Amino acid sequence: MKYILKALPVGPIAANCYIFGCADTKQAVIIDPGADDKEIKALVAESGLSPICVINTHCHVDHIGANAKMGLPIFIHASDAWCLTDPVHNLSRMLGMSVDSPPASRLLDDGDIIKVGNLVMEVLHTPGHTEGSICIRCEDVLFTGDTLFAEGVGRTDRPGGSEAKLMKSITEKLLTLPDDTKVYPGHGPATTIGHEKGHNPFFSG
Repeated sequence: MKYILKALPVGPIAANCYIFGCADTKQAVIIDPGADDKEIKALVAESGLSPICVINTHCHVDHIGANAKMGLPIFIHASDAWCLTDPVHNLSRMLGMSVDSPPASRLLDDGDIIKVGNLVMEVLHTPGHTEGSICIRCEDVLFTGDTLFAEGVGRTDRPGGSEAKLMKSITEKLLTLPDDTKVYPGHGPATTIGHEKGHNPFFSG
């Protein structure tokens, strides 16, 4: 698998925006453009990639805040799509803003495939942080949004959150992946599934 991967922490709480593209065709996706649209576009241009869509791992403002500025189709899980245009439930109102993303162009579900050039990306529905949270897998690369972090997990105290669902999602869909799977979370540094099995206090014993 030949890919190009760029990460950019954006916004006041440094949500990770990822540009992930096919090295052969230069097609790409933008995952979670939460803020700083000019910086995201500059990184895309610098990378020589042509984005075909935005993928939101969930509906919170720090992951969708720059959706409108990207000018691209928006992909999100069906259970979170309605929050894109609801400032209360996307949490922007809580932060004194009113972020109203364009509506979804494609509603995602577990097992869906997104083709990006020669890359095949698989959607994993991982409810818990929100009802429509997803992770996105492409061979040995896994984008986990706010489901799984390096030695941490997503919070579950916001609307749509469920600790029981989060733990079930992680143990059944993520920790079953190969240990060398590279994990790129919604906040903080990258990690691997193997490292989380051994060092994440929520799962390592």
